[in-house]
Amino acid sequence: MGLLAYFKKPGEMVLITNERMNEMMEERMDTERTDERLDTISSLQGEKKCNNETTGRKGSAGNKWSIRRESVPGEGRVRCTSISMKTYKPHLICETRRKVEDLCRDLVVNNDHIHLVEMRLRDSISKGLDKEHHDQSSVKCYPTYVRKLPTGREKGRFLALDLGGTNFRVLLINISEGYFLMESEIYSISEELMLGKGDNLFDHIASCLAGFIVQYNLGDLTLPLGFTFSFPLIQDGLAQGRLAQWTKGFKCAGVEGEDVVHLLKEAISRRGDLKIDVCAILNDTTGTLMSCGWKEPKCRIGLILGTGTNACYLEKESKVGTLNHDPEQGSGSDIIINTEWGAFGDYGELDFIRTKWDEEIDEQSLNPGKQIFEKMISGMYMGELVRLVLEDMIEEGLIFTNQDTSVLSQKGAFPTRFLSQIEADAVGHYDRGREVVGELGLSDVCEADLSALRYICECVSRRAGFMCAAGLTALIKKMDYKEVVVAVDGSLFRYHPHFRNVMKSRVAQLMGIDYKFDIMMSEDGSGRGAALVAAVLKGGDIQPEPVNQKGDLCSIM
Repeated sequence: MGLLAYFKKPGEMVLITNERMNEMMEERMDTERTDERLDTISSLQGEKKCNNETTGRKGSAGNKWSIRRESVPGEGRVRCTSISMKTYKPHLICETRRKVEDLCRDLVVNNDHIHLVEMRLRDSISKGLDKEHHDQSSVKCYPTYVRKLPTGREKGRFLALDLGGTNFRVLLINISEGYFLMESEIYSISEELMLGKGDNLFDHIASCLAGFIVQYNLGDLTLPLGFTFSFPLIQDGLAQGRLAQWTKGFKCAGVEGEDVVHLLKEAISRRGDLKIDVCAILNDTTGTLMSCGWKEPKCRIGLILGTGTNACYLEKESKVGTLNHDPEQGSGSDIIINTEWGAFGDYGELDFIRTKWDEEIDEQSLNPGKQIFEKMISGMYMGELVRLVLEDMIEEGLIFTNQDTSVLSQKGAFPTRFLSQIEADAVGHYDRGREVVGELGLSDVCEADLSALRYICECVSRRAGFMCAAGLTALIKKMDYKEVVVAVDGSLFRYHPHFRNVMKSRVAQLMGIDYKFDIMMSEDGSGRGAALVAAVLKGGDIQPEPVNQKGDLCSIM
């Protein structure tokens, strides 16, 4: 007789048998069915609106499908049975809808699944911090050597260089108590530079820096520069970072495995006309944390939720076994850890909730077997996951019948922004949903199909929100601060209508009442954060300019 752990409340666990668990599930299903009664007339009207889905159409087995209605004792009504997500109950509960939900069941995760994800992630983080077990962890937890958070009292002028794609930015940031003044220029990187020699790339960056210095009349100053480098980086010091591997279409020769700060300094020296102090290198998660930390002293976690995902957090230096200790630094200070948690699951930790669609996405990716967590929750893959589910639905005859759905057989045809559009509709309305299917070349789509499409999107986005909540919970418990503010940036979190609420409510459930946390949107973490690292390192000893010039003024409030 098998035993299962059943969590009645956070922290309260009861052991029950498999048989009792099945009985409890049946009882819950009966309750949900009873709660979803519809009038006979209403059901019949719904059938007429979408009769291709409910009656008169053959399924894959060749049999006709019909709505199954059951009488409710003591009432002159009939009802349609269903098991549906609590977030949305469609107008018509029919056999086709039941099949849609049954096909999506592997995408639905519960608190027990998420609790296990959180525990395994916490274990991987502990191994990543330990020198002896570091190689056995999928979450590498690289030290950033940033040991201080901003206080909000930093002052001075600083340069920031933000390199993370086919364009890069140079910023001049004027910091004083209560405001940021940012001026920036964007420069492009040609495909020839992306694929050529590394020296050519850094010479181009140095040339653009020189033009920026002239444009803003900074030739007489030696300003500190913070370098945001949004590629996989192994840091050996605050101003030392080796490129692990190129991504995002870059393939410059002679850079992988080399210290990119050193390469930039060499390019600056070759010119002979620049006075720049490259004092720190960081990634965008650290920048996000620093940017919000300038406003909010309780900020302890930086989170990126966009095309990809990553997180950093504040750890006690004494718990970081992989750290190359600087004799000038004390061992009792804190240090920001770059988790690189997108690789969680690379060693099989998430196999118990991965679906066949997740495996297909991984197989078709540029890096099979790697970044498994990222492929389950980030914006680069969520739309493709929905597309693969839709392909199976279409093949089974459950959605978009009598429509030309050939566009959905093309990889990338369903971008993640479609999820945000579809889920932005109010419950029972499909205005944005119709716009999406219109973009896909589908017309006269019935409400049952639009409801099913929204359900699929909800399954994918809710699972991502739940898994991200498990990651945040693991970090909060690891730090053991009673009050934590999480700094977040990224297009998925910023533009999805429900991701924030789903993630926040699930973290609250997993953490219990002993912990308090809040979420804070970051403003330009990759640029502002780089300047703040330089400001903290230099102690803000460079006097700021008066606020009477052009630029983007950001108040501390």
